[in-house]
Amino acid sequence: MTYCLAIHLDKGLVFCSDSRTNAGVDNVSTYSKMHNFVWPGNRVFVLVSAGNLATTQAVVNKMNRDVDQGLVPNLLSVTSMHEAADYVGMISTDLQRLHASRDNTSANFEASFIFGGQIGQAHPEMFMIYPQGNFIHESDEHPYLQIGETKYGKPILDRVIKRDVTLERAARCALVSMNSTVRSNVTVGPPVELFIYERNSLSEGRRLCLPEDDPFSREFSEQWNEGLLQALVGLPRFSWEKEQVPNRPQGQVFPFTPNSS
Repeated sequence: MTYCLAIHLDKGLVFCSDSRTNAGVDNVSTYSKMHNFVWPGNRVFVLVSAGNLATTQAVVNKMNRDVDQGLVPNLLSVTSMHEAADYVGMISTDLQRLHASRDNTSANFEASFIFGGQIGQAHPEMFMIYPQGNFIHESDEHPYLQIGETKYGKPILDRVIKRDVTLERAARCALVSMNSTVRSNVTVGPPVELFIYERNSLSEGRRLCLPEDDPFSREFSEQWNEGLLQALVGLPRFSWEKEQVPNRPQGQVFPFTPNSS
């Protein structure tokens, strides 16, 4: 299992992904699930993936190879984000069919992606690409997308993320969402990767890789935990807790007298 999310704001895009890959209890590895394709001043794409590792790696390799070999379509030839998402979906479905045709174990080769970016001065966009190759974009009410183990990290996104939130606040929210998932599901784990893209910059943006022993990551987790405890303590009291209970005089001892036989 994995967890990836992306947030679409007025000021840009935020992507976050874990790096744990499980192929059984005795085969746990780490692989980056975030891939950047940047041509400064021209176009920027980000792909995060969940699902079969062979499929996701083959999709990324094919995307790079098509550009290197000048095959059309490729990430440099597409003229819109919609066309780019359709291209990624086509590659994914073709590779899933190829892998399935070679398999005799009924393995699952499905993969899902979140794909986003900006071409020229067009508006940034992002899409969730399903294993079948079709895709959707985020809603205005909840301008984020998730793939993988989504349930633990969703509540904080619902409460905080709106279009007008700053990039940095959204990035911290993404890390909280990931932190909640990592604590609740052992199949999701560090290093955690974070990418922040500012609208119209057409640049490499800011990318962080946070291993488990990273000082910032530890401090972030500790402060969030402490903040939750403080918020819990500060919640309104039940009516019966507000009743005045006589205070016991300091130092007064109440002797214990056993029942007589």
